[in-house]
Amino acid sequence: MALIGEDASLEEVQRVFRNDRFATDACGCRVVEASRGHAVCEFDITPGHRNEKGGVMGGAIFTVADLAFAVASNVGEPVTVSVSSSIEFMSAAKGERLIATADVDKNGRTLGFYNCLVTYGLGTACARVTQTAMHLRQ
Repeated sequence: MALIGEDASLEEVQRVFRNDRFATDACGCRVVEASRGHAVCEFDITPGHRNEKGGVMGGAIFTVADLAFAVASNVGEPVTVSVSSSIEFMSAAKGERLIATADVDKNGRTLGFYNCLVTYGLGTACARVTQTAMHLRQ
């Protein structure tokens, strides 16, 4: 049984993922698009997201990508968890906001394979994440 139905409204998805407190409370991430196999999440960069060199902390970048993956892999699917994630940092994150767009590449009965691109500004990529999901069927 799906945690979030395929026909769920954006507000319903936001309400469910508000319980992902690290992403929403500590990092300030927001779900802005959600459908089966696709999600967009974002956050506004604050001084609290920066490391000692002044750059955006890799953990903050990963967090917004992980939330986008969680949304994309759970809408219209059985409860789904990550079994593997790999991030590659492509450039320093600049500007005021990071946007993570997650999409499914292949979704099977047990495993799903996702890609997430994290961008800033006018779409400049700063990281890409590949993730493998496991659907927990009952």
